[in-house]
Amino acid sequence: MAHVRLFRHYIHLPFVILGLIDLLVLALVFSLAVFFRFFGDLPFFWDNLVFVLPSALVFAVLCLIVMIALGVHQSRVEEGMSGMMLRTIMALILAIPAHGFAYVIADQWLWYMGSFGLLTTATVLSVFALGVARVLFFSIVGKEAFKRRVLVLGAGRRANQLLVDLETPFNRKGFTLDGFVPLPDESIEVEEQYLINNPASLHDYILKHPVREIVVAVDDRRKGLPMEDLLECKMEGVHIIDGASFYERESRKVALEMITRGWLVFSDGFTVSSVYGFGKRALDILSAGSLLIVSAPIMLLTVLAIKLEDGLKAPVLYSQERVGLNNKVFRVHKFRSMRTDAEKDGAVWASKNDTRVTRVGEFIRKVRIDELPQIFNVLNGTMAFVGPRPERPVFVQRLTETIPFYGERHRVKPGLTGWAQLCFAYADNEEDTREKLRYDLYYIKNQSLLLDLLIIIQTVEVVLFKKGSR
Repeated sequence: MAHVRLFRHYIHLPFVILGLIDLLVLALVFSLAVFFRFFGDLPFFWDNLVFVLPSALVFAVLCLIVMIALGVHQSRVEEGMSGMMLRTIMALILAIPAHGFAYVIADQWLWYMGSFGLLTTATVLSVFALGVARVLFFSIVGKEAFKRRVLVLGAGRRANQLLVDLETPFNRKGFTLDGFVPLPDESIEVEEQYLINNPASLHDYILKHPVREIVVAVDDRRKGLPMEDLLECKMEGVHIIDGASFYERESRKVALEMITRGWLVFSDGFTVSSVYGFGKRALDILSAGSLLIVSAPIMLLTVLAIKLEDGLKAPVLYSQERVGLNNKVFRVHKFRSMRTDAEKDGAVWASKNDTRVTRVGEFIRKVRIDELPQIFNVLNGTMAFVGPRPERPVFVQRLTETIPFYGERHRVKPGLTGWAQLCFAYADNEEDTREKLRYDLYYIKNQSLLLDLLIIIQTVEVVLFKKGSR
């Protein structure tokens, strides 16, 4: 399989393997730096390795966490090896203060991390070692590594939806597509070049071609499926999966056009235990409290900047009604980034290059500072740190009527950050909102503490690289 599922979240298998390789390389490099700086005698080093290992492991784990936060491994797909290494260098530099903090809180265990010279040496060596390891990894596994050969049963509307949405190089990481097998009397919407016409049977086809997965993406199952044929394929070890579940796994979002209420009822997910609820609340308080401490000086500077631009009597905060858990309306506060009369004609979508935005507002929006007062919404429990972004009641009413399943967003607390914010740019119209809902439903369906932690870590990338801000 090209994906593994950890705590209900799909992760591309090569990224997992590459992360483990990075972890091993970082630990070995740190140990090597300790050897040359403090030992020099190999037998003596081996005898005392038990004292080096805690520092080596913490060094590797902290570096890996920061690399995940900066999207290092995923950047290989969009930015190539050079972009991946640039992000790696930035991550290793940013990790140095984290190593120092770890030493302060556990100096009895992490003796070697107290040496700044050693950390610098290990960081520099890590850049070269990781570069060599990654070049070797990608040269060995090749571009098609871990990909499954996939055959799609169906060639109608749903099948074409899969083709259009999953054919891009970014999404098509986990599979190679053999083609589409149309059912008899099915309306064909897939282009001719992708069709596999008149195979003797699916079973016969998979015996001649190394297909490992068949995706069932027919428009109307009531017209009948070749069940005996599919059963023969399954007995040969071929994985059978429905189109909506395949789409969810490959794109990490839910296909609104392919799902029904029945699919939502019978698919896995949407289960929340009391342990998860307690853990999520604890994570909310810890994350919001830490962010409040770190951002307090930034918020003070923001208040001063707004006052300097608009005058001492100008309001600093902007308060809005938003729809939260179970459709309850609550008030959310943001640093004011628009003119005081921005909505004198009523509520409208924020847009790119919005003329209502002030000069200070333009900056604080780009770096997400305007959202910081929502920390207090997280602390008082009206919001979570991770969840769908809350929307205004006037927009919710309109969108619920026009977008299927939009109301399901309110099954969980809205969040300061979320899966949709990581995966998609700012929504300023109904079609963008529809696309973000696909990601929100994926989060609601697969929510877990691991996914929450992953989103919190990768939100650092959003802030640093201004993804999705407007």
